[in-house]
Amino acid sequence: MPDGFRAEPLPPGSTIGILGSGQLGRMLAVAAARLGLKTHIYCEESGPAFDVATRTSRGAFDDRGALAAFAAQVDAVTYEFENVAVETARHLAGLVPVRPGAKALEVAQDRLAEKEFIAALGIPVAPFRAVDSPAEAAAALAELDAPSILKSRRLGYDGKGQAGLTPGEDAEAAWARIGRVPAVLEKRIAFALELSALVVRDAAGAHVFYDCPANTHEGGILRRSVVPCGLPEADLARARAIAAAIADALGYVGVLAVEMFHLGPEAPEAQRLMVNEIAPRVHNSGHWTIEACAVSQFENHVRAVAGWPLGSAERHSDAVMVNLLGPEANDWRRLAAEPGACLHLYGKREARAGRKMGHVTRLSPMRGPG
Repeated sequence: MPDGFRAEPLPPGSTIGILGSGQLGRMLAVAAARLGLKTHIYCEESGPAFDVATRTSRGAFDDRGALAAFAAQVDAVTYEFENVAVETARHLAGLVPVRPGAKALEVAQDRLAEKEFIAALGIPVAPFRAVDSPAEAAAALAELDAPSILKSRRLGYDGKGQAGLTPGEDAEAAWARIGRVPAVLEKRIAFALELSALVVRDAAGAHVFYDCPANTHEGGILRRSVVPCGLPEADLARARAIAAAIADALGYVGVLAVEMFHLGPEAPEAQRLMVNEIAPRVHNSGHWTIEACAVSQFENHVRAVAGWPLGSAERHSDAVMVNLLGPEANDWRRLAAEPGACLHLYGKREARAGRKMGHVTRLSPMRGPG
């Protein structure tokens, strides 16, 4: 085993530790319960996952004593968000299997490291430059000579830590908007479609792939995921190969989401798909798998972490998943009454604008693969 622990699957009744208490942890805990597995949530603050887990612990991610006590009560550990400190994952990995491993966190937490890692695999990414000052941002903008996006290297998600820049524009102002932190300047890509490849990899290196959803973002936040995405099989096969190559290079265990741009049929085949970023966890664009597949991304992630055989990712229905943001979740009565609507509410107390409060998935009969 890559993590040095026993290869035997964890039997029912075992406990999966989950770092993080958000809605992804909540859905992982529900999936684990379906398999007779228990969950123990560890996080600095309580959240939606606390309401459904077998056990919960509040503690700092740098509190080694609390982490050791947590590790002693679980049989394996995973995480539901990618900003868990790498040091935390490495410390726990010395006590209990941690899947996926710390390397995935290390790569995904730093946009520069992520792009360099993916590019080194021969996989296309948008042209980029590392920038550590407004002057470097201005020089990089002149070098790329195209509309670009300045992104903080760390902690940006859902459109946070980003500022658009066009040639001749004030780089100092953009630098201030992202918090004056180390960044990456990335050429803005004119794409035809956003999609994600969702791969599950087990500890032996076997892969299972979900169909690639077409994703629509609004204000940097995922709004909608649709399957099938409508791309030809050759492009979908390429997307799966890209996701598998990244997962293999990371020695990954669990669900990995690879967000990509499709540049359109006129682009050269080898350059038609360009990776935007990776998410080393279950992913918002895979929520539709709960209803549209026999085994959801959440159950398959738990299976991989526990060393179980991976389940089928085959889709039996077409699906449209829509995030419910902020006060939209207050419309739950109408959504609950809508025929065919699969409603998920996360139990968050405050419906702030742009906050993911739930999602709804609408199924229809399959019209084709992909």
